[in-house]
Amino acid sequence: MRFIVITGLSGSGKSTAARVLEDEGFSVIDNFPLALLPQFLQLQQEGGASHQVGVALVMDVRNPQFMDGAGTGLAAVKQAGYVLEVYFFDAGDEVLLRRFSETRRRHPLSGSEGLPAALERERSMLQPLRRQATVVFDTSALTVHELRAAVLRQLHGHAERAVPLMVRLESFGFRYGLPLEADLVIDVRFLPNPYYEPQLRPFSGRDAPVREFVLQQPLCRAFVERTRDYLGFLLPHYRQEGKSYLTVAIGCTGGRHRSVALVEELHRCLAEQGTTVRLVHRDLVKEDG
Repeated sequence: MRFIVITGLSGSGKSTAARVLEDEGFSVIDNFPLALLPQFLQLQQEGGASHQVGVALVMDVRNPQFMDGAGTGLAAVKQAGYVLEVYFFDAGDEVLLRRFSETRRRHPLSGSEGLPAALERERSMLQPLRRQATVVFDTSALTVHELRAAVLRQLHGHAERAVPLMVRLESFGFRYGLPLEADLVIDVRFLPNPYYEPQLRPFSGRDAPVREFVLQQPLCRAFVERTRDYLGFLLPHYRQEGKSYLTVAIGCTGGRHRSVALVEELHRCLAEQGTTVRLVHRDLVKEDG
């Protein structure tokens, strides 16, 4: 089981990293007291976290005893058999000063000496730990999304798909309103409507007669090809930005025929490309009565 220590300068992005690891299934504890580490390791070894992907502890100068026992504590983690990783977060002083000014939060070491002196003292205190870091994240020029992507790449590897992205394809009917969770909305009411074919009206887009009617139309085939290519262009960029899920909503009038058939076909296309896809037909039940 992976054991990650998140540490570094105040205001450098540790909280963002903690949220990323929590979303990835890690058990994350912020501002962990180092004195409790032996008991914590014992509990982990007794099987209390066998279902977890790993453990991540955020430890920094908020705990006055942290640096005094950091070396011993990290050694104890390794001796317990864990794969120890230390994620160290840093940023330039000007960037940190601006962030503290924007958030109006108090630096844990600030007192009568002021913020610049507190940052200098913190940086000096953390130098021994920085030298032990598995990876150092310099967040000076990173947005929150870029930092999230950087943490995910470190966590999963440097391949393009290291940042997982789940695509949610959703069919819906405009008569029931837009899906509020949609990132992209595509209107397919311009396509031929099976509803006006009496023999097709009782079926849905999941049934072969409607699916064949929709997909044999040259306009529909062109739509599928162009939408597939459009998503093929977008998804790597969303992934690079650190986005973990994308909802693409495709709507027709009632959400029963055209949108259902097209979402089913796009699901097949994306799945063949290796994309993780979830399929939702929001209004199919409504139309079924």
